[in-house]
Amino acid sequence: MRLVVTLALLSNTLAFLRPAGSRALAPLRNIKDEIIESPTYYADELCDDDEECALPDENQFCVAVLGDLHMDPRHMEDYGPGREHVKTVLDDAQGRGVQAALVSLGDVGESKSIDPENTAELFAGTTACHELAADYLGSFDVPYEIVGGNHDLEGIDEFATDEENLDMYLRVHGKPTAQFMRQIADKTLLVGLGSTVFREAKYTSHEVIIDDAQIAWFERTLEEHPSADGWKIFVFTHAPPIGSGLRVLQHNHVVNGCCWLNHNGGPGAAPQRFIETVRNSPQIKGWFNGHFHLSHDYEDSITFPGGNNRGSCVFAQTGCMTARSSRDGRRHSRFLRGNEYGFEICTVDHSKGGVIRLDATVTYSDECAADGSESCSTLVFAHDHEDYDHDLWFQAYVPQEGDGCYIEDPNGTINPAGSRFEDVGNPETVCWWHMKDGAVLGVHNGMIIEYDASTLAPLGMVVSRDELHGRRVAVVDNGYGGSTGILYDG
Repeated sequence: MRLVVTLALLSNTLAFLRPAGSRALAPLRNIKDEIIESPTYYADELCDDDEECALPDENQFCVAVLGDLHMDPRHMEDYGPGREHVKTVLDDAQGRGVQAALVSLGDVGESKSIDPENTAELFAGTTACHELAADYLGSFDVPYEIVGGNHDLEGIDEFATDEENLDMYLRVHGKPTAQFMRQIADKTLLVGLGSTVFREAKYTSHEVIIDDAQIAWFERTLEEHPSADGWKIFVFTHAPPIGSGLRVLQHNHVVNGCCWLNHNGGPGAAPQRFIETVRNSPQIKGWFNGHFHLSHDYEDSITFPGGNNRGSCVFAQTGCMTARSSRDGRRHSRFLRGNEYGFEICTVDHSKGGVIRLDATVTYSDECAADGSESCSTLVFAHDHEDYDHDLWFQAYVPQEGDGCYIEDPNGTINPAGSRFEDVGNPETVCWWHMKDGAVLGVHNGMIIEYDASTLAPLGMVVSRDELHGRRVAVVDNGYGGSTGILYDG
């Protein structure tokens, strides 16, 4: 089973494409544009003018996905309206017999003191924080799941160890384990993996770390639910896996080494392991993350399979419900709607009163007659919508073959006077190269960044702006079969 993908960034768009040779299906098929983006989608689509309603089949489902909530009991003004925006859609689904659920992508509490005049204790990760979040998530009147983020075990004054903090988190949210698996429809699973390390993190406490036991469980779950048997799996984590191609923040998550799941590696937990699993697991159809506090108004807030070695998976960044937490001021949550033929990813725009926007339609297909070719391809139709943001200031540079910035066989100074790369301290200067050991380094935004050799995703900062400004960069043979980077004044 392959995927046909339609990226819809207009309010007027299509519903699910019908696979070649398939029978017509009403629900989620051949419906009016205004119905697709209606908060009462299921009632509008399943019921006729005489108020006679068709029953949904066992393959239909509706999942609300909430990004970083960062709840602060002093500032709750956005959470009530946000809940009603989401709950309207969930109530509509449940009212028509469609299976519905809610997934929180973690970081549920504010990482500040909520009583700064009397205590410096952070609210995030405390019992009070998770009790507030559990009450809120439970008020949507559908079953909820949650995955731990990098702030969810931050109760460092209340708990001495990560284990004690995790035990409280699991108890308050009614979870037996940090991971979860929920069957939402026929042969359709929601699977979540949560961070379990904060105090014991080796490099940065804000790295999202999935422990070895969860990884083993995840890989076993995939083995037990193969694509060949018709299973479809949607994965939820706080941070995305490296290789997802989603927009990341160089000045924040890249330089601090906390962009990706298990960003800095560890025994049995190399960051590349997740994308390698995706490549080998065609049953993984979608992967949702939060963490970056960015909205959905960027082209790379959703990335697609097809010629990019990302398996059969669509990756989707999820924004924040509150203006206080959003880095770009936009307030977004997501919906995942599906049936046996495919799924849709939608945005809930909280700043516009809960308007629903269809972002992508994905159709499962064994043959792709849609483009006239014999073999299956991934179709991506991109259109501007009024909120699309062409500004790249949030984006970390990702090297690409043929981008004109590659330095072939670097030997000696890469930025000599008079060359196109002379001022590597200039934020507009971009170049990249391979070291002899296969490592990939590059200059972007006035820094030297290391990139993953397999996916070319940014890993971390090697040289800061202050260290690089006004200096030369040389790559020289180290005499042991490798190469070494040198900074010097010149």
